[in-house]
Amino acid sequence: MAGYRRQLYRDDAVVLRVQKLGESDRIITLLTRGHGRLRAVARGVRRTTSRFGARLEPFGHVDLQLAGDPKGNQGSSLHTISQAEGIALYGKRFLGDYPRYTAASAIAETAERLTPVEREPSLRLFQLTLGALKSLARGDHATTLVLDAYLLRGMALAGWAPALSACAVCGTPGRHRAFSVPAGGAVCPDCRPPGAAHPAPATVDLMSALTTGDWTYADATETGVRRECSGLVAAHLQWHLERALRSLPLVDRGAPGSGTVPPPGAGPGVVPPRAGAGPAAAGVNRENT
Repeated sequence: MAGYRRQLYRDDAVVLRVQKLGESDRIITLLTRGHGRLRAVARGVRRTTSRFGARLEPFGHVDLQLAGDPKGNQGSSLHTISQAEGIALYGKRFLGDYPRYTAASAIAETAERLTPVEREPSLRLFQLTLGALKSLARGDHATTLVLDAYLLRGMALAGWAPALSACAVCGTPGRHRAFSVPAGGAVCPDCRPPGAAHPAPATVDLMSALTTGDWTYADATETGVRRECSGLVAAHLQWHLERALRSLPLVDRGAPGSGTVPPPGAGPGVVPPRAGAGPAAAGVNRENT
């Protein structure tokens, strides 16, 4: 449009992805607090003399001045970054830690997939993404637990939360042993489709704990329960996305995570039952069907 001057505005954002552009520029994919997901050009950031190139690395929380129409009504869909100040550059803490780096990559890719429309505000997803990266950086909990908690809560924001306390088909309340991804979660015997999985009770309880933030229970679970939980969460997410996440198969599911200190009296494989979950939640036995 003739005579159009690009608008300057500020926002803070999480850096999701960077791509090379030309000889010295980059396209930065951002999840912003107030303007949703957008892409912006950072001029000259690949030069050694760049003033703020190091601040625009993946997983960083940055304060930006951008040029462009925040509503996307005028001009190019690509904005331009004119200033960048680092608030918390979490990516530096992940470079030497493969489990945390791959988990952060899966979080960033999921955030991008859950925001299919650019410049559509998604404050709750922004806060969720930033909180997950903070938790990974601090090492509060095992990396796989943080990732699965993020995926479950992200799906809840998108309206895809798996049914865990009632049948996904008929709504019958209670603990149901079968779990069907196409059906939407736990299913009762009458609604169970062929090929439904039969996870351990502790696995379903872990999914509930991660969704509600019951970290006391989640931190005390054993590796086998966490792996089964991760498999169900990944399958449920990718079913609704209708495509696989490239970073998810790279996540290290076997390495011990930081901050996973079992509570007093809870040794390996001893999981305290969740409140109201019933005595079966303390074990990881499977039913043969």
